[in-house]
Amino acid sequence: MAKRAPGQHRRKGIPLTELFRMFPDDQTAEKWLAEQRWGGEPHCPHCGSTRVQSGAKHNTMPYRCRACRKRFSVRTGTIMEASNLGYQTWVLALYLLTTSLKGVSSMKLHRDLGITQKSAWFLAHRIRAAWNTRDGLFAGPVEVDETFVGGKEHNKHLSKRQNVGGGVGGKAPVVGAKDRKTGKISARVIEATDGKTLRGFVRQHVAPGAKLYTDEHGGYHGIPNRETVRHGAYEYVRGEVHTNGIESHWSIFKRGLVGTYHKVSVKHLDRYVDEFSGRHNQRPLDTIEQMAAIARGGTGKRLTYEELIGPPETRLSKGI
Repeated sequence: MAKRAPGQHRRKGIPLTELFRMFPDDQTAEKWLAEQRWGGEPHCPHCGSTRVQSGAKHNTMPYRCRACRKRFSVRTGTIMEASNLGYQTWVLALYLLTTSLKGVSSMKLHRDLGITQKSAWFLAHRIRAAWNTRDGLFAGPVEVDETFVGGKEHNKHLSKRQNVGGGVGGKAPVVGAKDRKTGKISARVIEATDGKTLRGFVRQHVAPGAKLYTDEHGGYHGIPNRETVRHGAYEYVRGEVHTNGIESHWSIFKRGLVGTYHKVSVKHLDRYVDEFSGRHNQRPLDTIEQMAAIARGGTGKRLTYEELIGPPETRLSKGI
């Protein structure tokens, strides 16, 4: 590995040739996924018992709990539950979404994995659910900023202008925080950029007493230990006071939305926010560690197709 290569050159990647040697079939991929979930000792997802019989003669449920007598597989209770896709397909999808800085479209997943576009779309959303993790409070210094997602109003049909979305000009607002010490980012979709919402986000993500850097938005008024840059006066950096880190994340996020996904509805926007934040937070890890982190993060986060296409989740809450 070149010592002065660009980007995160210290990370160990996985060439495609090596990836297929590592996961040549479903059996190898299943064994790896089981290791990530249980670390060598299967636990019953129904009752938590370790009294588990492995290698049971069953087409889809190779484990049987001797305590509650229920059968299960490595899929049970995870984002993979009830999926008909092979384990190798799942592992390859983890690799593709992990190594693509600006995301992977469902059409590309459909072609690369040999599955339908509908299955690829559902698969990608289930992996995004595994990225939906929340770290503890950021100790700071912390940058907080908001951005707006949506098309330009003058490009829309007249009947669609000022549409639902809660943001300026019909756009959906997203707020994010970046901890300079750890480099971690936490972001989410919000209904509005009023003071109650923004101050609530800061309380939920920034430790009391931590240094806080924002722009001059009035919604942050009254938060202690806050310093601002005046973007309206063309001031972007004043010593250590700036929001360039979180704004850089917004840049990558929007390049992914525009260049890869093209059109994202407000209904599913929160999952794309989770994807880009989660991928950013895992960037210091080697590729196999990034894949393993997603595999472990998928436990307890089953997402059904009915939930995915149903009414929007209640995460767009002013009071949170």
